[in-house]
Amino acid sequence: MSTRLARILTTIFILAVVLLPICWLVSTSLKSNREITQEGTLYPHVPTLDNYVRLFTEKQFGSYLTNSLVVTFFSVAIALVVGAMGAYAIVRFRLPFATERKVGLFLLTLRIIPPVVILIPVYLLMLSLGLLDSWLGLIATYTAFNVTFCVWMMESFFREIPVDLEEAAMVDGDSRFGAFRRITLPLAAPGLAATAIFAVLVTFNEFLFALALTATPRAMTMPRGTATLIGRIDTDWASMAAAGVIGALPIVFFALLVQRHLVRGLTMGAVK
Repeated sequence: MSTRLARILTTIFILAVVLLPICWLVSTSLKSNREITQEGTLYPHVPTLDNYVRLFTEKQFGSYLTNSLVVTFFSVAIALVVGAMGAYAIVRFRLPFATERKVGLFLLTLRIIPPVVILIPVYLLMLSLGLLDSWLGLIATYTAFNVTFCVWMMESFFREIPVDLEEAAMVDGDSRFGAFRRITLPLAAPGLAATAIFAVLVTFNEFLFALALTATPRAMTMPRGTATLIGRIDTDWASMAAAGVIGALPIVFFALLVQRHLVRGLTMGAVK
């Protein structure tokens, strides 16, 4: 009985820790700035959706959200395609001096480098290419970062797929690429889903490069656009809370969409 009670209390505590910030964010988004900054109410006494309406009518938040969705979709999609093929090549082919065994560690090392270290070179590169304040500049930058992560993640998933299946397909007349597309990729779908979720989270929430590479609403992403709600004198806390709620919804919907593959993907291959 005591063990069961301890489990119940532990579950309640964990749920409170996880759900309380979310409930507080939603509650704050339904308050007025007066309730937040002056009255300090625990819950909205007069719930209002004006904060959400103001985001799209006065703050150009629709453009920020659209930019984030477009940039995230294309950068993650390109990174998954390139990363999957790169990881497959590392697993199935032998490179000179057995360098395929060191590629994964090398790519992981690149991910350890703080992004701020290469911020100025990336900015100067985009400036010279004329890609500042554009979707293409952000997509190229995020794709470059996501490819290394996708290769590292997908490498272990492909190692779990027997090569005999591909060889059987090639014996039946299929090409190497055909066997990869028809046999290997469907089997690695859970791994692709898990990799996509992590890549989407990193890309959708990225702020530093969006801050440096964008300057107008035509290319500002949601995190960058939300930062414009912080003024020199006043901060629109109610609108920021509403922006946080709206910004979380695409990630939640995407996770629900691929949740069938997520658990299997996280347990497939080596532990990451």
